[in-house]
Amino acid sequence: MAKERAIPAPLTNPETEPFWAAAREGKFLIRACTECGKAHWYPRAICPHCMSEKTEWREASGRGTIYSVSVMKRAPEVYAVAYVTLEEGPTMMTNIVECDFDRVAIGDRVVVTWRPTQGDGPPYPQFRPA
Repeated sequence: MAKERAIPAPLTNPETEPFWAAAREGKFLIRACTECGKAHWYPRAICPHCMSEKTEWREASGRGTIYSVSVMKRAPEVYAVAYVTLEEGPTMMTNIVECDFDRVAIGDRVVVTWRPTQGDGPPYPQFRPA
């Protein structure tokens, strides 16, 4: 398995800064609505389910299940892109890493792992087999 290169650091803003600060500590946060009770991804202040502004950060388990996956074998470096449904409910697009690309499949259990970014940037969440 080739050593992964650091990717460009994400651009942060006041709305996402708590997520990236927690990522630096190895914590995976998601937003949840205190009005309707549903969690959501990507992090944003307004709930996409009920449009309430009553949302808060919650530490997520970092565990999920592959909902859909595509392995890019014709790329210069093989990689997998997937939708992962988190245990807390939301589904997010991500990469599956540290895996056998010939065996990764829908329904596989995965766990968050952190990929370094360039410079002093926060780590970026990806998933690996659980």
